[in-house]
Amino acid sequence: MPNKLEQLKKVTVVVADTGDIEAIQRYQPLDATTNPSLLLKAAQLPQYAHLVKSAVQKSKNLFDSTDGQLNHCMDLLAVNIGKEILSIIPGRVSTEVDARLSFDTQATVQKARQIISLYNEAGIANDRVLIKIAATWEGIRAAEILESEGINCNLTLLFSFSQAAAAADAGAFLISPFVGRILDWHKANSSPGIFAPHEDPGVISVTNIYRFYKQQKYETIVMGASFRNTDEIEQLAGCDRLTISPPLLEALQNDNGELLTKLCSNNTGDPIDHIRENEQQFRWSLNSDAMATEKLAEGIRNFTKDQIALEQIIKAIAK
Repeated sequence: MPNKLEQLKKVTVVVADTGDIEAIQRYQPLDATTNPSLLLKAAQLPQYAHLVKSAVQKSKNLFDSTDGQLNHCMDLLAVNIGKEILSIIPGRVSTEVDARLSFDTQATVQKARQIISLYNEAGIANDRVLIKIAATWEGIRAAEILESEGINCNLTLLFSFSQAAAAADAGAFLISPFVGRILDWHKANSSPGIFAPHEDPGVISVTNIYRFYKQQKYETIVMGASFRNTDEIEQLAGCDRLTISPPLLEALQNDNGELLTKLCSNNTGDPIDHIRENEQQFRWSLNSDAMATEKLAEGIRNFTKDQIALEQIIKAIAK
């Protein structure tokens, strides 16, 4: 029998949740996702040193001001790493907008255009890139604008049904609901202890979103993310896409047991009602969900922290 990773690839598009080229080569995913935390790790690996130095030097040559150099260098480094990843995968790479722009629609749009422009200058077409944006109200509106311009988006830090519905209504190409972080919150706040795989609140959340999308015939892709264990992954086998870290990819590859398909577009269960929300309704729904509110805010803070740490590395090299 094929290992579970091979079985999973037959029913779900597997995406590597890493910026590590060697890991991507090892597990051969279709796509790969990056974020500030992963770029921070990647930038400190010896094999990426030339990409960091190249981004620093080119930015120095293009801009006189320190701020201009740093802004351009951060985007260029993300694109350089993305280009390296795209050289070994057949699909797309996700590159994230600065999390500090999560509550500014126009600034997010401008940053996304800048990133895509750098990819285009490097010979990479739009259809090989996803721009990752936090699923705030402002981020969802930015995605709506960008999608209309042919710039596909990955709405990330998504923890609630309300966020997912708004993203699909906006025509987002893909969403990344975070499974493991939902589980983390419930363990810490409501139900300490061990959840059975099918009772995992993160698994239940993504399952409901997937079924709702298929019922409503939304084209937005559901890509489960942020897994804590292989049980969560197996419970979502059949989901459109799953982005998985190298340690969990390895665990699946080393497991020769049978993997059952859990989600199917032709079997979506009972109808799920939804009323399209305006801004006030969306904010109230999100505010009413303590888990989603807290994890969204925490995610933005943590990505910002790692973005700033990477900036410090760049500044030190640029001196």
